[in-house]
Amino acid sequence: MDYIRIQSISDPLFKSMHQLMQNVFPPEEVYAFEKWEGPLADSGIHVYAAVHEGDVLGATEYRYYPSMKVAMTDFTIVGRAGLGVGRFILKSRERDIARLAHESGTEVRGMFAEIYNPLNVDYHFGGVTPMNPYVRREVLSHIGYLRLDLAYVHPSWEEDGKAVRGLDLCFLPMDDTCLELEASLVVDFLKEYYSALQGKPAEWLDMIQELEQKETVALQAI
Repeated sequence: MDYIRIQSISDPLFKSMHQLMQNVFPPEEVYAFEKWEGPLADSGIHVYAAVHEGDVLGATEYRYYPSMKVAMTDFTIVGRAGLGVGRFILKSRERDIARLAHESGTEVRGMFAEIYNPLNVDYHFGGVTPMNPYVRREVLSHIGYLRLDLAYVHPSWEEDGKAVRGLDLCFLPMDDTCLELEASLVVDFLKEYYSALQGKPAEWLDMIQELEQKETVALQAI
């Protein structure tokens, strides 16, 4: 299996990856095909496909912010069970983020991820068993992700100004003893991460304002 970076919408692998995204994610979580041109050309956004015998069987997108010493996994897709796609992506991504941190002269504190709460969503995820929200949440819990203790919403990637619910903002700390994050770090991260989306929903702005009044945010088991 090969770990191949995609940097253009004209790459045939991108068409396959985008179709895979549409198969497993709800519409409000999927950026339109043509709007990917800019993000793919951004050197700070890393989009990789797991390719086996010419087929895209999985994909991931992530970023590393040296100034905050944190990474963000935008998405991880396992398109087929029984081939070890998930672990292949996990280990490949870990190595690449370690490389990015080394090149920037920083040390990774941890990685954010938005994780579906299966009690609050009703999506079938294309019928792909590894993408079932119950399965994914348990796997990510085993990896070490913890939930930030806040009522989380995020702006829709359909850019319609709506707030998306049903996900938890989670964090994978490199230090196993870490049980909280500075609220200022969470605010800085969210403002930077969603800076590309205009017209933030009122619910998101209220959440940010509440975080700005806090010193820390607790990390809890998922």
